[in-house]
Amino acid sequence: MAVPLEEMEFLARSDNRVEVLRLVATEPHSRRRLAEATGASQATLGRILEDFADRSWVERDGGAYVATATGALVADGVAELLAILETEAKLRDVVGYLPTGAMGFDLRRLADATVTVPTRTRPSAPLQRVLEAMADADDLRAFSHTLNEQSLAAVHDRVRAGDGTFEAVLSESAIRALAVDERLWSQLRALAAAADAEVRVREAEIPLAVTVADGTVYLLVRDDAGLLQASLHTDDGDVRAWAIETFERYWETASGFDPAAFED
Repeated sequence: MAVPLEEMEFLARSDNRVEVLRLVATEPHSRRRLAEATGASQATLGRILEDFADRSWVERDGGAYVATATGALVADGVAELLAILETEAKLRDVVGYLPTGAMGFDLRRLADATVTVPTRTRPSAPLQRVLEAMADADDLRAFSHTLNEQSLAAVHDRVRAGDGTFEAVLSESAIRALAVDERLWSQLRALAAAADAEVRVREAEIPLAVTVADGTVYLLVRDDAGLLQASLHTDDGDVRAWAIETFERYWETASGFDPAAFED
C-alpha cells in the first residue's frame, strides 16, 4: 500500500502535475502548449515531464508529449477521485440528513446537483427553490412523508387554474397531519377532486420527500426533528430514472385517497 500512497502524495503536492497529466492524457501536447495551458515555467514542466517519464506515464511523440496506457489509466483515476471529492465536499454538510439507504443511485450522480441550504437572511431558501419549480412545471409527481402548507397551496392553485397536472403518493401520517387543520384539509380535498390531480395514500412511511417537476428531481432534506435542512435538485438521468421508478412502485401499491377514512 505504501507505494500507491506515495504516488498519490506525489501528484497531490502539485496542481501542475495533475493538470499536465490530464492534458497529455487528452491529446499530445508540446512543452509550449503545456506552458500556455498551465502557466508553469519551462523548468517546472521539465521536472514534471522527467518525473512522469521515470514512471512510464508519458512518452515523446515527435515534438509533443503523450500519456502512455498506464499514464492514461492514472489520469482517469485521478479525475474520478477529484470528482468524488468534489461531490463529497458538496454533500458534506447535509449527508447526515440524507436517507441514503432509500436512495437507489450512486451518490456520484449528485456531482452536478444544486444544494440549497437555509441562511440567516433566507431561512426558507430550500423550500423556495422547490416552490419556484412547482410554479413553472406542467407536470408534477411527488412521493413524500409530508406536504407542507406552502407546497399544498402552490399545487392547489396551479392545478385548480388548469395550469398543470399533479400526482402524489403521500404517507398516511402526512394525510393525518393535514386532516387536523381545517383550511389545509379543505385544500387537499379540493386538490384531490380536481380533474388534473390524483392523490394516493401509502400506509407505510415514505422515507423521502421527492418532487419530479418536468423531469428535474427535487429532494427536501429534513433532520430528525422535521426541520428543513436543505434541498437538492438535479437533471441527472440516473437520478430521474430512480425517482420515476420509485414513484411508480409506490403508486401501484398505494390506495386511493378517501377523505372519509381520515375524518372522525
